[in-house]
Amino acid sequence: MKSLMFFQTIRAAFVFYTCLPLSKGGNSAALDFRGIAVYAPLVGAAIGAILGGCDLGLALLLHDRAPLLVAGLIVLLGVWLTGGLHLDGAMDTADGLAVTDPERRLEVMADSTTGAYGVMAAIAILFLKTASLAAIDRHRLWILIAACTWSRWGQLRAIAAYPYLKSAGKGKFHRDYVRSWQVWLVFGAIAIVSGVTGVASQRINLSVAISLAGTICAWGTGAWLNYKLGGQTGDTYGAIVEWSESFFFLVLVPIASQI
Repeated sequence: MKSLMFFQTIRAAFVFYTCLPLSKGGNSAALDFRGIAVYAPLVGAAIGAILGGCDLGLALLLHDRAPLLVAGLIVLLGVWLTGGLHLDGAMDTADGLAVTDPERRLEVMADSTTGAYGVMAAIAILFLKTASLAAIDRHRLWILIAACTWSRWGQLRAIAAYPYLKSAGKGKFHRDYVRSWQVWLVFGAIAIVSGVTGVASQRINLSVAISLAGTICAWGTGAWLNYKLGGQTGDTYGAIVEWSESFFFLVLVPIASQI
């Protein structure tokens, strides 16, 4: 029974965080989404693996002649796989941060209409991801998996570490079912997998660099948003994922080419 519940929770996590057709008959109403945030990094690893596999396929198909095109397609595929869930949150967060009156920020973020700052944030995120990924010519599969995994660990840490700013909302149930020990258990699991990958590929330096960059980008993004807003919302959870991935790719540009 417990194993069945475990796999059902994982399936619910994939249904919630991706557009993969995993809900029975297209209906997700029967799924229990409580506690799925703990499995967000696992979902991220799967998304990264899909992106990495498509990246390899496109590189072989185009004979590495169009790295910018390949990078752009991979970034857009990532948006499609998540249904734009995290990008939408990043856009709403940008609109909220643009408001000078702190009392109105949550109201603006809840507005379904996207403002100019939200559009600019989306452009910046897509540009940084595309340009940075195009500039990385080695270890791209590993880097894509790591980016998608660490960014969602940053989301998980923010859920557990910071207060939720609304009495109710689309991210409130995450906060109610995440414990601090789960955050660090997941952190340890990611670090161990990264270390084993480094030993197996004889790239220990790259493994350490990826883990450090992932931790700093994911932790720092959540901490900065908490500093600006005094807490988190469902939108900022998405913003953490998008900006962490963007900064991670950017940091890995000089590192990946030298290791």
